[in-house]
Amino acid sequence: MAKVIDLDKPRWDQGTYMGRAKHFFLMTNPLNFFTSEKRLDEAKRIVDEYRRTKVMPPGYDEEKLWAAKYLYDSAFHPDTGEKMTRIGRMSAQAPMNTLITGCMITFYKTTPAIVFWQWFNQTFNAVVNYTNRSGDAAISTQQLLASYVCACGGALGTALYLNSKVKHMKPIFARLVPFAAVCGANFINIPMMRSNEVLNGTPVFTPQGDRIGDSKIAARTGIFLVCISRIGMALPGMTVTPIITDYGTRRGWFKRYPMSVMPFQMLLVGVSLTLFTPMCCAIFEQNSKLPVEKLDEDLKDIIKRKFPEETHVCYNKGL
Repeated sequence: MAKVIDLDKPRWDQGTYMGRAKHFFLMTNPLNFFTSEKRLDEAKRIVDEYRRTKVMPPGYDEEKLWAAKYLYDSAFHPDTGEKMTRIGRMSAQAPMNTLITGCMITFYKTTPAIVFWQWFNQTFNAVVNYTNRSGDAAISTQQLLASYVCACGGALGTALYLNSKVKHMKPIFARLVPFAAVCGANFINIPMMRSNEVLNGTPVFTPQGDRIGDSKIAARTGIFLVCISRIGMALPGMTVTPIITDYGTRRGWFKRYPMSVMPFQMLLVGVSLTLFTPMCCAIFEQNSKLPVEKLDEDLKDIIKRKFPEETHVCYNKGL
Protein backbone atom coordinates (compact mmCIF):
# COMPACT_ATOMS: atom_id res chain seq x y z
CA MET A 1 0.00 0.00 0.00
CA ALA A 2 1.38 3.41 -1.02
CA LYS A 3 2.36 5.79 1.75
CA VAL A 4 -0.15 8.63 2.24
CA ILE A 5 1.55 12.01 2.59
CA ASP A 6 -0.13 14.72 4.69
CA LEU A 7 0.37 17.88 2.63
CA ASP A 8 -1.55 19.96 5.18
CA LYS A 9 1.49 19.82 7.46
CA PRO A 10 5.12 20.84 6.78
CA ARG A 11 7.52 18.05 5.86
CA TRP A 12 9.62 18.55 8.99
CA ASP A 13 8.71 18.76 12.68
CA GLN A 14 7.79 22.39 13.38
CA GLY A 15 8.25 21.86 17.10
CA THR A 16 12.04 22.02 16.64
CA TYR A 17 14.16 24.89 15.35
CA MET A 18 15.97 22.65 12.82
CA GLY A 19 12.66 21.40 11.45
CA ARG A 20 11.42 24.97 11.01
CA ALA A 21 14.74 26.07 9.46
CA LYS A 22 14.58 23.29 6.83
CA HIS A 23 10.98 24.27 6.10
CA PHE A 24 11.75 27.96 5.63
CA PHE A 25 14.93 27.41 3.60
CA LEU A 26 12.66 25.87 0.95
CA MET A 27 9.82 28.37 1.46
CA THR A 28 12.04 31.45 1.12
CA ASN A 29 14.36 30.07 -1.57
CA PRO A 30 15.18 33.12 -3.78
CA LEU A 31 14.94 30.91 -6.90
CA ASN A 32 11.19 30.57 -6.23
CA PHE A 33 10.86 34.31 -6.89
CA PHE A 34 11.77 33.71 -10.54
CA THR A 35 9.44 30.72 -11.05
CA SER A 36 7.03 31.14 -13.96
CA GLU A 37 3.27 31.48 -13.41
CA LYS A 38 2.79 28.29 -15.43
CA ARG A 39 4.97 26.26 -13.04
CA LEU A 40 3.23 27.74 -10.00
CA ASP A 41 -0.20 26.89 -11.40
CA GLU A 42 1.01 23.37 -12.19
CA ALA A 43 2.28 22.98 -8.60
CA LYS A 44 -1.13 24.10 -7.31
CA ARG A 45 -2.89 21.61 -9.58
CA ILE A 46 -0.68 18.76 -8.36
CA VAL A 47 -1.15 19.67 -4.68
CA ASP A 48 -4.94 20.07 -5.02
CA GLU A 49 -5.22 16.80 -6.94
CA TYR A 50 -3.23 14.85 -4.34
CA ARG A 51 -5.17 16.37 -1.46
CA ARG A 52 -8.40 15.29 -3.14
CA THR A 53 -7.44 11.79 -4.32
CA LYS A 54 -4.45 10.76 -2.14
CA VAL A 55 -3.07 9.18 -5.34
CA MET A 56 0.45 10.05 -6.51
CA PRO A 57 0.22 11.94 -9.85
CA PRO A 58 1.83 10.24 -12.87
CA GLY A 59 5.57 10.88 -13.04
CA TYR A 60 5.76 11.99 -9.40
CA ASP A 61 7.37 10.41 -6.36
CA GLU A 62 7.53 11.64 -2.75
CA GLU A 63 10.44 14.02 -3.41
CA LYS A 64 8.79 15.60 -6.44
CA LEU A 65 5.48 15.92 -4.62
CA TRP A 66 7.12 17.76 -1.71
CA ALA A 67 8.99 20.00 -4.17
CA ALA A 68 5.65 20.93 -5.75
CA LYS A 69 4.14 21.52 -2.31
CA TYR A 70 6.91 23.92 -1.25
CA LEU A 71 6.70 25.75 -4.56
CA TYR A 72 2.96 26.05 -3.95
CA ASP A 73 3.50 27.26 -0.36
CA SER A 74 5.98 29.91 -1.51
CA ALA A 75 3.39 31.58 -3.76
CA PHE A 76 -0.08 30.92 -2.30
CA HIS A 77 -1.41 32.41 0.96
CA PRO A 78 -1.95 29.75 3.67
CA ASP A 79 -5.28 31.22 4.84
CA THR A 80 -6.92 32.58 1.68
CA GLY A 81 -5.37 30.19 -0.84
CA GLU A 82 -4.88 33.12 -3.23
CA LYS A 83 -1.73 33.59 -5.28
CA MET A 84 0.31 36.31 -3.57
CA THR A 85 1.82 39.37 -5.25
CA ARG A 86 5.25 38.31 -6.54
CA ILE A 87 7.30 40.96 -4.71
CA GLY A 88 5.28 40.34 -1.54
CA ARG A 89 6.31 36.70 -1.27
CA MET A 90 8.98 35.70 1.23
CA SER A 91 11.06 34.34 -1.68
CA ALA A 92 11.44 37.98 -2.78
CA GLN A 93 13.07 39.01 0.50
CA ALA A 94 16.66 38.19 -0.48
CA PRO A 95 16.73 39.60 -4.04
CA MET A 96 14.63 42.71 -3.28
CA ASN A 97 16.24 43.54 0.05
CA THR A 98 19.73 43.02 -1.38
CA LEU A 99 19.05 45.86 -3.80
CA ILE A 100 17.26 48.07 -1.25
CA THR A 101 19.63 47.49 1.68
CA GLY A 102 22.70 47.89 -0.51
CA CYS A 103 21.42 51.28 -1.69
CA MET A 104 20.34 52.36 1.81
CA ILE A 105 23.78 51.76 3.33
CA THR A 106 25.57 53.23 0.31
CA PHE A 107 23.51 56.40 -0.23
CA TYR A 108 23.02 57.50 3.38
CA LYS A 109 24.69 60.94 3.32
CA THR A 110 22.15 63.24 1.63
CA THR A 111 18.58 63.95 2.72
CA PRO A 112 17.03 63.30 -0.75
CA ALA A 113 18.76 59.88 -0.90
CA ILE A 114 17.62 59.01 2.63
CA VAL A 115 14.04 60.03 1.87
CA PHE A 116 13.89 58.11 -1.42
CA TRP A 117 15.39 54.84 -0.19
CA GLN A 118 13.50 54.85 3.12
CA TRP A 119 10.27 55.49 1.20
CA PHE A 120 11.15 52.75 -1.30
CA ASN A 121 12.02 50.34 1.50
CA GLN A 122 8.85 51.02 3.47
CA THR A 123 6.70 50.75 0.36
CA PHE A 124 8.22 47.34 -0.32
CA ASN A 125 7.78 46.36 3.34
CA ALA A 126 4.16 47.50 3.23
CA VAL A 127 3.52 45.17 0.29
CA VAL A 128 5.27 42.28 2.09
CA ASN A 129 3.46 42.91 5.38
CA TYR A 130 0.06 43.11 3.71
CA THR A 131 0.74 40.07 1.51
CA ASN A 132 1.85 37.93 4.49
CA ARG A 133 -0.84 39.06 6.90
CA SER A 134 -2.61 36.49 9.03
CA GLY A 135 -6.26 35.61 8.51
CA ASP A 136 -8.66 35.85 5.61
CA ALA A 137 -10.55 39.08 6.37
CA ALA A 138 -10.48 41.81 3.72
CA ILE A 139 -9.15 45.30 4.47
CA SER A 140 -10.78 48.39 2.98
CA THR A 141 -8.89 50.59 0.51
CA GLN A 142 -9.28 53.57 2.87
CA GLN A 143 -7.83 51.63 5.80
CA LEU A 144 -5.02 50.27 3.63
CA LEU A 145 -4.09 53.75 2.37
CA ALA A 146 -4.14 55.24 5.88
CA SER A 147 -1.94 52.40 7.14
CA TYR A 148 0.53 52.89 4.30
CA VAL A 149 0.81 56.65 4.86
CA CYS A 150 1.38 56.19 8.61
CA ALA A 151 3.92 53.42 8.05
CA CYS A 152 5.98 55.40 5.53
CA GLY A 153 5.69 58.63 7.52
CA GLY A 154 6.86 57.00 10.72
CA ALA A 155 9.80 55.31 9.00
CA LEU A 156 10.93 58.48 7.22
CA GLY A 157 10.64 60.53 10.42
CA THR A 158 12.71 57.97 12.32
CA ALA A 159 15.46 57.89 9.66
CA LEU A 160 15.73 61.67 9.29
CA TYR A 161 15.75 62.23 13.05
CA LEU A 162 18.52 59.67 13.62
CA ASN A 163 20.55 61.00 10.70
CA SER A 164 20.43 64.52 12.16
CA LYS A 165 21.84 63.21 15.45
CA VAL A 166 24.90 61.47 14.00
CA LYS A 167 26.16 64.19 11.64
CA HIS A 168 29.08 65.08 13.90
CA MET A 169 29.86 61.54 15.02
CA LYS A 170 32.25 59.00 13.52
CA PRO A 171 31.28 57.77 10.01
CA ILE A 172 30.49 54.29 11.32
CA PHE A 173 27.54 55.68 13.33
CA ALA A 174 26.10 57.31 10.22
CA ARG A 175 26.48 54.02 8.35
CA LEU A 176 24.38 52.29 11.03
CA VAL A 177 21.49 54.79 10.84
CA PRO A 178 19.64 52.77 8.15
CA PHE A 179 19.53 49.74 10.47
CA ALA A 180 18.29 51.77 13.43
CA ALA A 181 15.63 53.35 11.20
CA VAL A 182 14.56 49.93 9.90
CA CYS A 183 14.19 48.62 13.48
CA GLY A 184 11.97 51.53 14.46
CA ALA A 185 10.05 51.37 11.19
CA ASN A 186 9.28 47.66 11.61
CA PHE A 187 7.34 48.38 14.78
CA ILE A 188 5.33 50.97 12.84
CA ASN A 189 4.96 49.41 9.41
CA ILE A 190 3.97 45.86 10.35
CA PRO A 191 1.21 46.77 12.86
CA MET A 192 -0.12 49.48 10.54
CA MET A 193 -0.28 47.25 7.45
CA ARG A 194 -1.94 44.56 9.56
CA SER A 195 -4.19 46.98 11.42
CA ASN A 196 -7.26 45.00 10.40
CA GLU A 197 -5.99 42.15 12.59
CA VAL A 198 -5.25 44.51 15.48
CA LEU A 199 -8.77 45.95 15.30
CA ASN A 200 -10.76 42.80 14.46
CA GLY A 201 -8.54 39.90 15.48
CA THR A 202 -7.04 36.93 13.65
CA PRO A 203 -8.67 33.48 13.36
CA VAL A 204 -7.82 31.00 16.11
CA PHE A 205 -8.42 27.25 15.97
CA THR A 206 -8.33 24.19 18.16
CA PRO A 207 -5.33 21.88 17.53
CA GLN A 208 -7.77 19.71 15.53
CA GLY A 209 -8.59 22.61 13.19
CA ASP A 210 -12.00 23.76 14.49
CA ARG A 211 -12.36 27.53 14.12
CA ILE A 212 -13.18 29.19 17.45
CA GLY A 213 -13.31 32.86 16.48
CA ASP A 214 -11.11 35.92 15.95
CA SER A 215 -8.62 36.95 18.64
CA LYS A 216 -7.12 40.42 19.01
CA ILE A 217 -4.63 39.11 21.57
CA ALA A 218 -3.37 36.44 19.13
CA ALA A 219 -3.09 39.10 16.41
CA ARG A 220 -1.01 41.43 18.60
CA THR A 221 1.20 38.54 19.77
CA GLY A 222 1.77 37.31 16.22
CA ILE A 223 2.61 40.79 14.93
CA PHE A 224 5.14 41.32 17.74
CA LEU A 225 6.84 37.99 16.92
CA VAL A 226 7.01 38.93 13.23
CA CYS A 227 8.63 42.28 14.16
CA ILE A 228 11.34 40.43 16.10
CA SER A 229 11.98 38.05 13.20
CA ARG A 230 12.21 40.89 10.65
CA ILE A 231 14.75 42.77 12.77
CA GLY A 232 16.78 39.56 13.01
CA MET A 233 16.75 39.26 9.21
CA ALA A 234 18.07 42.80 8.79
CA LEU A 235 20.61 42.71 11.64
CA PRO A 236 23.61 40.94 10.01
CA GLY A 237 23.44 42.64 6.62
CA MET A 238 22.79 46.14 7.95
CA THR A 239 25.31 46.08 10.80
CA VAL A 240 28.17 43.73 9.84
CA THR A 241 28.28 45.02 6.25
CA PRO A 242 28.73 48.72 7.23
CA ILE A 243 31.34 47.77 9.84
CA ILE A 244 33.36 45.75 7.31
CA THR A 245 32.95 48.51 4.70
CA ASP A 246 34.06 51.18 7.17
CA TYR A 247 37.09 49.07 8.10
CA GLY A 248 37.93 48.48 4.43
CA THR A 249 37.59 52.17 3.58
CA ARG A 250 40.05 53.13 6.32
CA ARG A 251 42.43 50.41 5.10
CA GLY A 252 42.23 51.64 1.52
CA TRP A 253 40.51 48.59 0.01
CA PHE A 254 38.45 50.73 -2.35
CA LYS A 255 41.01 53.46 -3.08
CA ARG A 256 41.84 52.24 -6.59
CA TYR A 257 38.21 51.40 -7.51
CA PRO A 258 35.86 53.60 -5.46
CA MET A 259 32.82 52.36 -7.40
CA SER A 260 33.43 48.84 -6.08
CA VAL A 261 32.02 49.80 -2.66
CA MET A 262 28.40 49.31 -3.71
CA PRO A 263 28.74 45.85 -5.33
CA PHE A 264 30.91 44.77 -2.39
CA GLN A 265 28.21 45.79 0.08
CA MET A 266 25.42 44.25 -2.01
CA LEU A 267 27.31 40.94 -2.16
CA LEU A 268 27.64 40.83 1.64
CA VAL A 269 23.99 41.83 2.10
CA GLY A 270 22.80 39.24 -0.45
CA VAL A 271 24.65 36.37 1.22
CA SER A 272 23.43 37.53 4.64
CA LEU A 273 19.78 37.78 3.59
CA THR A 274 19.79 34.43 1.79
CA LEU A 275 21.01 32.74 4.98
CA PHE A 276 19.26 34.74 7.68
CA THR A 277 15.81 35.18 6.13
CA PRO A 278 14.88 31.50 6.64
CA MET A 279 16.86 31.25 9.88
CA CYS A 280 14.91 34.16 11.39
CA CYS A 281 11.56 33.01 10.00
CA ALA A 282 12.27 29.79 11.90
CA ILE A 283 12.70 31.47 15.31
CA PHE A 284 8.95 31.11 15.98
CA GLU A 285 6.45 28.60 14.63
CA GLN A 286 4.24 30.05 11.89
CA ASN A 287 1.31 28.03 13.22
CA SER A 288 1.74 29.47 16.71
CA LYS A 289 0.11 28.39 19.94
CA LEU A 290 -1.49 30.52 22.64
CA PRO A 291 -2.67 29.28 26.08
CA VAL A 292 -6.44 29.50 26.58
CA GLU A 293 -6.01 31.56 29.77
CA LYS A 294 -4.32 34.34 27.74
CA LEU A 295 -7.13 34.58 25.16
CA ASP A 296 -9.82 37.24 24.82
CA GLU A 297 -12.59 36.78 27.37
CA ASP A 298 -15.33 36.08 24.80
CA LEU A 299 -13.25 33.29 23.25
CA LYS A 300 -12.54 31.77 26.66
CA ASP A 301 -16.29 31.40 27.15
CA ILE A 302 -16.69 29.70 23.75
CA ILE A 303 -13.89 27.26 24.53
CA LYS A 304 -15.34 26.43 27.96
CA ARG A 305 -18.71 25.62 26.35
CA LYS A 306 -17.59 23.83 23.17
CA PHE A 307 -14.02 22.62 23.76
CA PRO A 308 -13.54 22.31 27.54
CA GLU A 309 -10.63 19.89 27.17
CA GLU A 310 -8.45 22.30 25.15
CA THR A 311 -5.56 24.06 26.93
CA HIS A 312 -4.30 26.13 23.98
CA VAL A 313 -5.34 27.40 20.57
CA CYS A 314 -3.46 27.71 17.25
CA TYR A 315 -3.22 30.62 14.82
CA ASN A 316 -1.17 31.70 11.81
CA LYS A 317 1.09 34.50 13.05
CA GLY A 318 1.96 35.50 9.47
CA LEU A 319 5.42 36.20 8.13
